[in-house]
Amino acid sequence: MKFKLLLPLLFVVPAAMAQTTVKQDAAIKQMDNEVSSQNIEAIVRKLVTFKTRHTLSDTTSKTTGIGAARNWIKAEMERYAAASNGRMKVEFDTFTQPAGGRIGKPTVLKNVLAILKGADPTDTRIYMVSGHYDSRVNDIKDSSSVAPGAVDDASGTAVSMELARVMAKRSFPATIIFMTVVGEEQGLNGSTNVAKRAKAEKWNVDAMLNNDIVGNTYGMENGLKNNSTIRVFSEGVPSTAAGDARAINSLIGNGGENDSPSRQLARYVKEIGERYVDHLDVKMIYRRDRFLRGGDQTPFLQNGFTAVRFTEMNEDFNRQHQNVRKEKGVDYGDMPDFADYDYIQKVARMNLSVLANLAMAPAQPQNVGVSTSGLTNKTTLKWEAPKAGKQPAGYYILMRETINPYWEKKIFVTGTEFTSEYSKDNYFFAVQAVDADGHESLAVYPKPVR
Repeated sequence: MKFKLLLPLLFVVPAAMAQTTVKQDAAIKQMDNEVSSQNIEAIVRKLVTFKTRHTLSDTTSKTTGIGAARNWIKAEMERYAAASNGRMKVEFDTFTQPAGGRIGKPTVLKNVLAILKGADPTDTRIYMVSGHYDSRVNDIKDSSSVAPGAVDDASGTAVSMELARVMAKRSFPATIIFMTVVGEEQGLNGSTNVAKRAKAEKWNVDAMLNNDIVGNTYGMENGLKNNSTIRVFSEGVPSTAAGDARAINSLIGNGGENDSPSRQLARYVKEIGERYVDHLDVKMIYRRDRFLRGGDQTPFLQNGFTAVRFTEMNEDFNRQHQNVRKEKGVDYGDMPDFADYDYIQKVARMNLSVLANLAMAPAQPQNVGVSTSGLTNKTTLKWEAPKAGKQPAGYYILMRETINPYWEKKIFVTGTEFTSEYSKDNYFFAVQAVDADGHESLAVYPKPVR
């Protein structure tokens, strides 16, 4: 059987002789081209007009506060959905947050979900992209002061909304959910509700992308300016393994502490994002989040889903969580004039490329294992085809040395078993499914099997 396949990455070799073969999907590239920095800027500036989007701010005004903001987001998403021929539905995910922590009394909160239903009824996979639309100032309990939140996190909200606008006009086998969530600053309330709902209702969430603070290109104190690098944070040891001695021991014995599902997603983001977006360097950060901090990907990880966070390379802390003011010639406050909209456009295009490739690809191979039946310097991998959705044209065997962060080789096979001449003692392996057009699933790290 013959397939017209071009390997996106054949080999990684020394820089002097490096050669990479890249194949871009024309439809995905066209979608990327439709992502507009002008639209993104318009969304950010509109969100700033609500003065504050503090989670506990006014819910009755039509012009000010969290209520006006969420109503506008929902109406705007519904306007995008009109181009979907009924495939996209927009809804409030409404819940009551009990009193506790930064919430003084039981409060009704609302996330906005724009759900683009997959076209294949046998494909249950869900891909999610999110930003939080609430904002804050210095005092986390101050719900009335002006809190523009242009970069934190109108930028991430704008990414979700702009992708919904562009992708609503297209059809994908899998479902994509474009989220804007509330209560991030109060304790990840909105994302926690969605993650718990997804687990309780058994959503098949294959990947969650969280965009939080993705609009600034200037680093406070260091003075660095960088409009070409985005950080992707991914956990190594899965959150669900915490306190599970058996899972931790298995991880240690298998050498997979750097090959969690979220770390595989981060590698995928780097490969696909840089494949489609010019002048973009996706920097993998081996942490669940920034030092001692958290974000809306965390509840998804804690509920067993694969998730990562995107954040600008250099942050300006004179902007984040600051009352708007000027002191000793220094401007404080998260104002829209200090955001870089061309940079947010790059980040949005990266997100779109990843979502589209995943939603168009076959599902992951199942029950991927590495044979341990005898001592050998060879490596035998076995797996099963995806249970639902379109069947792959074949599979990539991924391979890298243990000291390298990225996959170095991709070997195309059509069966469900492969034996390598390279030893599992010296190399890491994984398997991903691929269709005839080169859309790849996430990679699956093998488990030991006899």
